[in-house]
Amino acid sequence: MRILAIGTATLDIINLVDRYPREDEEVRALEQRRVRGGNAVNTLVVLSQLGYDCGWGGVVADEPDGRHILGDLEPYRIDTTACVRYPEGITPTSYVCLSRATGSRTIVHYRDLPEYTAEDFRRIELDAWDWVHFEGRNPRETAQMQARLKRQRPQLKCSLEVEKPRPAIEALFEGPDVVMFSRTYARACGYHDGAALLRSLRPQTGSATLFCAWGESGAFAMDGAGQLFHSPAFPPSAVVDTLGAGDVFNAAVIDGMLKGQPVERVLVDACRLAGRKCGMHGFDGIAEAC
Repeated sequence: MRILAIGTATLDIINLVDRYPREDEEVRALEQRRVRGGNAVNTLVVLSQLGYDCGWGGVVADEPDGRHILGDLEPYRIDTTACVRYPEGITPTSYVCLSRATGSRTIVHYRDLPEYTAEDFRRIELDAWDWVHFEGRNPRETAQMQARLKRQRPQLKCSLEVEKPRPAIEALFEGPDVVMFSRTYARACGYHDGAALLRSLRPQTGSATLFCAWGESGAFAMDGAGQLFHSPAFPPSAVVDTLGAGDVFNAAVIDGMLKGQPVERVLVDACRLAGRKCGMHGFDGIAEAC
């Protein structure tokens, strides 16, 4: 089966520190890595290892870092023909401080490229795909993409990731078959657990299946009939790197939904795979946990 994701790819510059520094404190990095990142492509890298043919629609700059990202996706057989390459500008870059003491990460993100547009999306042949996944980044443009999807391929399943609060992002909630919310979004909206968020948003999301990951407290899900489920987290023996755990969770959700598994099982399996990721650097070998 073929999965298309519309969203970001970044260059991640990861500095591992013994502990997170205090404000105005200088610390020495224990190691530094420059790797490909970004929610959409991270999710695709996991799905590729789970056996899917994947494609990515996003933007990169035509400079060494952009070419590095595209080259890094080649071993995973991710089709990048839907990408837009800008001759000028800087590829989106995330500066990550990763604490060895806790495994948590703090990110400063910089971008000067435009977002992927509905016009870019119109050039994609939808008949080639079995599932489309959207990052909820640019609500106005993404709404037009969703409308085209429902107009031209109404039976084509799609999902939406809602990571951060953005103006008018709620307009995207009704169209997808699956909506995945982050703890960051829930807290920004004033909710202290995922269950409260999902109950509140049920009227806005039609019959979509809803998920909300909640870190060390596991995750929540609600099926189209309104039944609520909770799974505990499955932490590794030692937390090594939480960067991208949410992207792994989302990949596992898409995998389970495509396989037609019950929502409760999808939720538990997604928490297990996200926990596995927290015990390893990067994403290579993540499918070995399945």
